[in-house]
Amino acid sequence: MTKRIAIIGGGITGLAAACQLERAVKAGAQLQYDLYEASDRLGGKIRTEKRDGFVIERGPDSFLARKQSMSRLAKEIGMEDELLANDTGQAYILKGSTLYPIPEGAVMGIPTQLKPFMQTGLLSLKGKLAVTKDLFLPPVTEPDEDLSVGHLFRKRLGDEVVDHLIEPLLSGIYAGDLDRLSLRATFPHFQKMEQEHRSLIKGLSQQQAANKQTTSKKKTGMFLSFKQGLESFIKGIEAYLQSGTIYKGTHIKEVIKADSGYLLQLEKQSKQYDAVIVATPAKVTANLFANENLFSYLRNMKATSVATVAMAFKEENVNLPYEGTGFVVSKKGNHIITACTWTHKKWSHTAPKGYALLRAYVGRPDDSQIVDQADDEIVKAALANLKTIVAIEGDPDFSYVTRWKEAMPQYEVGHSFKINKLMEDVQKHYPGIFLAGGAYKGIGLPDCIDQGEVAASEVLQFLNES
Repeated sequence: MTKRIAIIGGGITGLAAACQLERAVKAGAQLQYDLYEASDRLGGKIRTEKRDGFVIERGPDSFLARKQSMSRLAKEIGMEDELLANDTGQAYILKGSTLYPIPEGAVMGIPTQLKPFMQTGLLSLKGKLAVTKDLFLPPVTEPDEDLSVGHLFRKRLGDEVVDHLIEPLLSGIYAGDLDRLSLRATFPHFQKMEQEHRSLIKGLSQQQAANKQTTSKKKTGMFLSFKQGLESFIKGIEAYLQSGTIYKGTHIKEVIKADSGYLLQLEKQSKQYDAVIVATPAKVTANLFANENLFSYLRNMKATSVATVAMAFKEENVNLPYEGTGFVVSKKGNHIITACTWTHKKWSHTAPKGYALLRAYVGRPDDSQIVDQADDEIVKAALANLKTIVAIEGDPDFSYVTRWKEAMPQYEVGHSFKINKLMEDVQKHYPGIFLAGGAYKGIGLPDCIDQGEVAASEVLQFLNES
């Protein structure tokens, strides 16, 4: 008897789940899957704009090469040759009105070499000396406790290095407040490192030394993307999946538990399935089910709103005397932008010869009013900020503003425990429902792919057992 599976959400998580089910079908599994996406396009936050030779990412621009699930999936669907690594270069921290190179050997702001760290002008002598206490302090965390990322780093390395180096770098990943973000849910390896080595500096130094022995001497970029933009990967997945399995522009109003399986309530009809993978944002997921108490954590989960501002210039109008890829901004300053990528330097395929492409970011936790302003106001504010940092003449040839409202789920302290409890409760009260996506166990593209594939594997196991 053919089993029927629904996937709600056509972002990268839902698409990864569909690919896993497609592999099962090709291997002979007796099942049918349908993927529902409320909007008229797939990919979620992945969105690529092409114009006049420019390749402009309006959402994420890449993924970490060391997390291999996305590269593996690209190979499986025949897109391995489309992958390319970023051009390497120095990254900077903006403090006040000055760009400081991130010290050599720093990993996410944590030093692995003390000499270049002591030579940086980014920190005061007092701030530099405070870092060395990490070498002598006993562990400040317990193996099974959860505390904030900021708590660990402030205790071990001091406030100054956190505020002016670590926070700008890590906030670029989660767009969150380090003093509220869960260490266990975001960077558990640092907690483990402290337990094992009694020092973050020693632990990272040993890790770096081991990495050098196992990798080639040639320096390559840490990130990967696709020659035609990330959205080309989404289109590749869509072409890989069975025809007739994807329903765009289809809103699911409710998921209703039935005597056997589940009913998906659409606008004008309902459809029955044996199991359902829900790969939608936290609040959307919570609203699909009548049990408000069970899904209250998702309904109340905080999420940061951000916007990106892509600006194209003739290269002669942008004076960048830095061999680098961009900068992040210390939140202790009064800047509107939180970061800026010199995209044409980081990704040479993104701009035609003779042109520059800059991409600025705005929006902070508890301070995202600018995201709601008109496009021209956001461009004006971001450009005015940039002109105080680098020499830019005139206005951009064109620009794109992209808003992502409540797009970055905040993994605050206790997140992992609450998510584990939620998963247990869903398994108990809604057997055959599986949750996956950026609200749970990682927001990076490979993390979401991993979750989608795990959810699909759990569905197949559930159906076999039932």
